[in-house]
Amino acid sequence: MRIEVVDHPLVAHKLTKLRSHETHSATFRSLTDELVTLLAYEATRDVRVEEHGIETPVAPTTGVRLADPKPLVVPILRAGLGMLDGMVRLLPTAEVGFLGMVRNEDTLEASTYAERLPSDLSGRQCYVVDPMLATGGTLAAAIKFLVARGADDITAVCLLAAPEGCDALERYLEGVDVPVTVVTAAVDERLNEHGYIVPGLGDAGDRLYGIAND
Repeated sequence: MRIEVVDHPLVAHKLTKLRSHETHSATFRSLTDELVTLLAYEATRDVRVEEHGIETPVAPTTGVRLADPKPLVVPILRAGLGMLDGMVRLLPTAEVGFLGMVRNEDTLEASTYAERLPSDLSGRQCYVVDPMLATGGTLAAAIKFLVARGADDITAVCLLAAPEGCDALERYLEGVDVPVTVVTAAVDERLNEHGYIVPGLGDAGDRLYGIAND
């Protein structure tokens, strides 16, 4: 497993604004979209392409296009939806699948409650989007789910990660025989006793969409 922290002043600038408790939902959503587009640029550096001949207004030439099968973008519901537009802006021809996963706040373990994905992902590159790599359980469960369907290359795009989550993800994925890369804007200091990233940016889902009433 490889962790890539994107070191760019625009990434740092947008992340700083995201962290602020004074940033309201509308601005938070806009900043998330912009930040994910920057992260997606790095995350797709190894996207598979094939040669493609074209005619320019001047002469024929050979370029590249995305290879088949097209990559699959997989937001983890619900917070991952806030990152989807930023990904498909750079991968407009990619397919999109959905995974609904929930973390038990007592055990911190993740379970799947919904999915909308192709039944066969053989030969597919998958880009999983989830704002926070905290305990690592949710992302690990998502990656294993995709590998079980046949995905052979997985990149996770996260706004933030915690050191404990990175270490746990590597442990959870022992024996998973496909390349896994995590692309993030920062690896923060630690997790607190509630499993939240410190200093972090709070609950990304709540800040994107508000807090649902029971």
